[in-house]
Amino acid sequence: MKKFMNKAASMVAESLEGFVSAHDRLVVFGSDRKFVRRRHLTPGKVAIISGGGAGHEPMHIGFVGLGMLDAACTGHIFTSPTPDQIVAAIEETDTGAGCLLIVKNYDGDLMNFEMAAEAVTGRHRIETVIVSDDIAVPGPPRSSGRRGVAGTLIVEKILGAAAEARMDLARLKALGDRLNTRIRTMGVALGGVTVPDTARSTFVLDPNEMEVGVGIHGEPGLSRQKLADADTIASMICNTILADIEVQNADRALVVVNGFGGTPTPELYLIYNIVRRLFEAKGISVARSLVGTYVTSLDMAGLSVTLSLLDEEGLHFWDSPVSTAALQWSSAKI
Repeated sequence: MKKFMNKAASMVAESLEGFVSAHDRLVVFGSDRKFVRRRHLTPGKVAIISGGGAGHEPMHIGFVGLGMLDAACTGHIFTSPTPDQIVAAIEETDTGAGCLLIVKNYDGDLMNFEMAAEAVTGRHRIETVIVSDDIAVPGPPRSSGRRGVAGTLIVEKILGAAAEARMDLARLKALGDRLNTRIRTMGVALGGVTVPDTARSTFVLDPNEMEVGVGIHGEPGLSRQKLADADTIASMICNTILADIEVQNADRALVVVNGFGGTPTPELYLIYNIVRRLFEAKGISVARSLVGTYVTSLDMAGLSVTLSLLDEEGLHFWDSPVSTAALQWSSAKI
């Protein structure tokens, strides 16, 4: 295994220090370096907090800033942040309007964010939105089985913008829960993840194989299939997504093609071109798009496709200005 690192044990801390140094116009470390927060907090605004294990960058630290997160808590590689990290973020970023926690649907994240929320009961007003957009895991969208993956980016962007517009805590919670029911994601990998601590790949594929339905922690997918061409892979993903979501005539879609860390950008755009054509052939109006490497699994060769059905409110908040390390635009249709 070849990695640009000193020791596996210090890799996350050194990486975070580099991130904050590189983006010091936007972010600073919170107390005792337990989290990364916006350099300038806005009094009276609901604080939006998220987090998870390292290895998914730029999520979540890359989404800290104007129009998205107020703070992000980072754990060790693929390991949830601890409750004390989350409590520290709540204590430092709540400027009076309460905190909304955006949590990916993984056992460790759920447990630690819940413990943190309970620890500050009576001192801070807390609401939680759980993201569970991964359709590769069987079960209804709100079941405990479905994982939170690339759809988390959409929830963080829209709720972050709504908070900037001074939406209150209860309405943010309701908006987030509604968003989660209208987002679906499916991923495919061409190789496993090389984890620094173990120095080996999480799974190994033959040259003619692909892993279908992968998450973002290097875990094997739903099934192992024969490698197919891009048209076939994109068609499989789109058909699976469309079979799982009800599309209304008035719906407009945001499509995200996300790289897992080891997929070249031209391949992402190639898949996007096919996916958009397939969705539009089914009568879906693709109003917004995002293509790039945003929600990763270290060096995994693979990608995911996310379909998010948005109303005018959702589109408005997606278009609203954002200034973070990973996403930046003024009020424009992206």
